[in-house]
Order: sequence, then C-alpha cells, then structure tokens
Amino acid sequence: MAYKNLQHFIKTLEDAGELVRIKEFVNPHLEITEITDRVSKNYGPALLFENTGYDMPVLINAMGTEKRMAMALGVNKLDDIADGMESLLKNMMPSPNSGIIEKIKMLPKLGEIASWMPKVISGKGECQEVVILNPDITKFPVLKCWPEDGGPFITLPIIHTKDPITGIRNVGLYRMQVFGPDMTAMHWHRHKVSARHYQEYKRLNKKMPVVVALGGDPAYTYSATAPLPDGVDEYMLAGFLRRKRVELVQCITQDAQVPADAEIIIEGYIDPNEDYILEGPFGDHTGYYSLADYYPKFHITAITHRKNPVYPATIVGIPPQEDAWIGKATERIFLTPIKMSMIPEIVDMVMPVEGVFHNLVIVNIKKDYPGQAIKVMNSLWGAGQMMFTKFMIVVDGDVNIHDSMEVAQYITKHTDAANDFYFTKGPMDVLDHSCSTMAFGGKVGIDATAKLPEESNNNHSSNIKNNPIDIDAVKTIFGEIKDINQTLLLLHISVVFIAVHKTKKQHIKELNDALLKTDQFKNIKMIIYLDDTIDISDVADAVWRFANNVDPMRDYFITKNNEPDDEVSHISFDGTRKTKDLDGFDRDWPNILASDEKTIKRIDEIWDKLGLGKFIPSPSLKYRKQLYKGGAVAGNKGI
Repeated sequence: MAYKNLQHFIKTLEDAGELVRIKEFVNPHLEITEITDRVSKNYGPALLFENTGYDMPVLINAMGTEKRMAMALGVNKLDDIADGMESLLKNMMPSPNSGIIEKIKMLPKLGEIASWMPKVISGKGECQEVVILNPDITKFPVLKCWPEDGGPFITLPIIHTKDPITGIRNVGLYRMQVFGPDMTAMHWHRHKVSARHYQEYKRLNKKMPVVVALGGDPAYTYSATAPLPDGVDEYMLAGFLRRKRVELVQCITQDAQVPADAEIIIEGYIDPNEDYILEGPFGDHTGYYSLADYYPKFHITAITHRKNPVYPATIVGIPPQEDAWIGKATERIFLTPIKMSMIPEIVDMVMPVEGVFHNLVIVNIKKDYPGQAIKVMNSLWGAGQMMFTKFMIVVDGDVNIHDSMEVAQYITKHTDAANDFYFTKGPMDVLDHSCSTMAFGGKVGIDATAKLPEESNNNHSSNIKNNPIDIDAVKTIFGEIKDINQTLLLLHISVVFIAVHKTKKQHIKELNDALLKTDQFKNIKMIIYLDDTIDISDVADAVWRFANNVDPMRDYFITKNNEPDDEVSHISFDGTRKTKDLDGFDRDWPNILASDEKTIKRIDEIWDKLGLGKFIPSPSLKYRKQLYKGGAVAGNKGI
C-alpha cells in the first residue's frame, strides 16, 4: 500500500485507533521525550503533539509497535513482506537448466520491478509549496531528547547524498544536531556510504550537496535505515514496499532530487575543507549517551515544505523504543535475502530488543554436518552490518528462537564452555562503548546446536541439576557481592547474575575463581557480573546492560572441568563498568539515559490533560537510581 503522504498515514492511524492528538502545551525541550518514553515502553499509541509553541505539530512513535510498523509498510504483518520478497527472488533466480519459455515467463516480473524504480517528475512537489531562501531551522520544533544532550537534534532525517564520480544516490538516516539557524552537524559513521561519498568530495576538493527530507510515505523513512548493499537505491526498496514508484522532484538550490510528497525539505552542502564541529553528547539507541565527537558541518541553503506541515520525530533510548520495531522490520525483511543468497541453512533469525540491534543475534539452522554452526557465524559476520554483531548464537532449526526462555534452556543443554564458545575480533559499532579501541573489539559465537558424533566432547553435562544458591550465605562470605539473581536456575537455565561492588584490579577474576571453588557454584555453567548500581532483579535490563558493557574477548573467563571433581566447565563474563584505575581502560564511559526530576514532575502534573488514559509513571524513576555521578560521561565513582 502506498500512502499519499505522511498525513495520509496519520489519518490511517487515527481511523484505526492507533493515534492520540495531544492538545495540551508540551515543550519539545525534554517534555515530548518524557511522555513518549512512558508511552512507548507500554506499547502505547502514536502521538501527535499539536501545541508545541511552534507553527507545526510533532508526530512521534508512529511506528512504535509491530502493528503500526506493519501498517507503515502497508501489510498486515511484517512476515508478509518477507514472503513477497521470497517469491520475487525465486522468480528472479531460475534454475540453470531453464529454457526460453521460463525466461519469457519472467518478463512480467521484470516489468513489475521496473515499475518500482524511482522517477524524477517535472515541476514542483507538495514538499515545495512553501520556499524559504533565508532558512532558520530553529523555527521548527526540533527536539532536545535527554538532559545531557548537546542540544536539539533532528532525529528522523532522510539524508540524500550522491557519489561524485558515479552519480549513484545513497539515502540514509543519521541524527543532525542544530547549531544555529542555518547550520547543523552531520553525524555519519565511518562505515556509512555517505561518509565514503564525503571522502570522495574531499579528494576532489568539491563542496558536497546534501539534502534532507522529513516525512512522506513512511516507507521512505524505513528504507533509509535498511542495510542495503552499496549502490542499491533505497527508493527502489521503497517502491517494492509500497508497490508504487517514488516520485522525486528537483531541489531549489542543490543538484539533488527528493520525494515530492515529503513534509519538509532541508537543502544544503558540506565543505570538506572546513574543520569539523564538536557534536553531541546524544542519548542514543543503546540506552547510553554517545559522547561528543567531531563531525562535518552542514550548511542550510534553503528549506521548503508543504502548507501546514507535520514535523516527524523519534526518540531512542533504553529499550524498548520505536526503533525496536524498525529493527524488527529489518530482521523479517532481510531474512529472505540472507537465506537465499548466502546461508540457505538458516531457518529464522531474531535480534532481541535487549541487544539493541548489534549486540545480540540468534539464528536457528538446519544442521547437516559438523562445524556448520561455525560456518554460519562467520558468514553472518561477513554480511554487511551483521559485522557489528557482538554475540552470535546458533541453535537447531526446531528451536523457537522467538521464545527467549526456550533458547536459553537449549543453550544450557547443548553447550560446553570450553568447546562451544568461539572468540574473535573485528569491526564494532561506533556506539559500542565497551571496546578498548573505538569501533574495534571482541565478539563471540556460541554453537548451541546438538553436537554430531564428530563434534561431541562429552562435557555438556546436560542433566546436571542446579540447586538453589543460599544467597545470604554467599553474601556473608563475599562482602563485595550485593545481590544475586538466580531466577533462571529455577527455569533450568544455568545462568546467574551477580551484582558486585568492584574496588580493586583483577577483582572480578579473583572473585570468580573463589566462587567456583565453592559447592554452591560448581554446577553453574555461566556467571555474569554486573555493577552493584544495576537492578539485576530485572533479567531483561540485566541482559541489556551486560551486552553493552562487555567486550567478549577481553572480559571472559573459562574454567575447564576437572573430572571427577567438576562436572561442568564454566564461563564467566565481566559486565561491570571499566575504568582506567581498575581495568586500564582509557576511553570515557558513558552514562545511561534518564529524564531529570523537573521534567518528570511537570509531566506528572499535566498527565490528566494529555488524553492518554491511566497514569503511567516515568521509567526514568528506576534508571535515575542507577546513574553514575557525572553527566553524559560517568564520573570515577558510582552513585
């Protein structure tokens, strides 16, 4: 289904009971974030803030549930897209022995694909009904999301660049911090195609035209986030998703084309000869602040928009947020190409929300030969943005990988720490704060498949039972232990979380060695250590913090079984915060995200006027208790 524009999508959401209009004044500075955080974590509606102190409303959380994400892409469920892509690829990949008749049968499908290709139309588009040649982006309701953010950020920009040599377009989505009426930063990471375009313009000593679209069919926003190969036009994907080509119009001041039905267009350029500007901090999708760094300056030459535009935005932060469902769409849509072109043994794939996309991926496979799980891990680490995956878990094809408890039980049954964990190094997401070196660090693959005879090591001890831990007794002996979460043991999952007050070098290793010498821990396969500031009673939060805080290759300890004294091997991970004094860690460690007390109080006071039903307390009340001293950069000590 193709939406005529963003406002068509808004009406569709409203007609389906999926949108609430908020008429009470709400400030884009922190307050919209606080309301959205409460709503998104409770799987609530899309929000249209109609009274922001600016001349246009703000739409947020529009794709904030799986249902609305499917609606945005015009389907009943996200797997419908995967089914359509599988059918398309099968039609496009005839057998080697296919004859002329089969090739002729492909022609209609080729014609259908051609109908999805973007097209530049003559004249002006709806996005150019109002033309502003003396632009001032500060007149738009740009959000400041979190208290320690470096300023207001455009959070849902569809950014267009072109390769200066080939002219091939790239469309991506990167945040933009506003520094004045006609300047923002352009936050693109070194791995992104737009960053490569920038380097080409720098080599050619040319100014780089960049244009930004806000709104339009939501398929455009999704396609800008999609992990497409370099050189594949994102608007072709958008055409496939909406079953209708994207119509583009020429910009006013830059040689670039943008969707005719967008709400707002920001035109400008980047001068590669200029010094970078210090951008950030920014409350990011990891649930932590990404810290300040230097990025290119983007100079605005014109702003155009339709009459009575809507400003689209999103927030990111501690999961779940709206971006979790954008990631879920990617998981479902791109499963088919991975299966059909690279790794046919994959049955399914899931990126749990606690892994914030790049920290955790689980796949199940149809296993036919020894070492196949390892082959799958290496193939996925070589597949585009999958290269950033920190934890890669492979299980057998009959495991329901959408059931985290079933997966965890399967891992317990089918892994031996000394034999089934495979450690390596490689590129990491720029936002990963746990790496000793930025964007380069450790990762681990876990082969949790049932082992074939050639792989068997007889050390899995799948029938080992874990007796409950006497937590008080352990805490009495080990005073640095502040809490132990053993709830997973009761579900036949051999994992415990331990909250530790770390005070000395090698503290976690020494504690781990001591615990494994006790009878209470002799049968536990995995121990995860976290800071005592963290609420480890919440398993989902504990996994989120652990996955962010650990470099698997640097922070693991394996203790092999010494039969007959030990029946299992053990693996432990140090998921505590790393510092220079205790860990020799030279990078700044970021704080987690939480609203400030003033904003929380203000939203509490106006909640009954928002039309959002039953009062929802602020999620930040929990996370404020876990903040480290300091601002975006954590101080040297905990709370």
